[in-house]
Amino acid sequence: MPSFISGIDHVAITVADLDRATEFYRNVLGASSVGDYAPDGPVAVRQLSIGGARLNIHRAGNGIWLVAEKPTPGSVDICFRWSQPIETAIAHLKEHGVAVIEGPVAREASDGASGQSVYFRDVDGNLLEFLTTV
Repeated sequence: MPSFISGIDHVAITVADLDRATEFYRNVLGASSVGDYAPDGPVAVRQLSIGGARLNIHRAGNGIWLVAEKPTPGSVDICFRWSQPIETAIAHLKEHGVAVIEGPVAREASDGASGQSVYFRDVDGNLLEFLTTV
């Protein structure tokens, strides 16, 4: 059966504190803000751009009905491609006071290339991974 999927457009995660999560993703992952969605007052969703991908961060309990059935801060696992050697990813995390919880370890990328990964957590406990094939 042919695949009609050409890629992932965006990933949405739920966070406890929108501003704190935004600061983490800006400082550690170099995210830039694309826009805010605030239908009834306070910002409910912030859209971030990270390396050509979109990450929508939802404030927990924001009242939006079209979300995962059990939106919970700290329930996501996301892998980001790192464009340099893994040692630079480790140094970058250390510079920002982010602990590596696993790695570097050998991993296979989605395109089949051999690589290395390091794992760490964001401010909500989401598991994040930097994967490099350099």
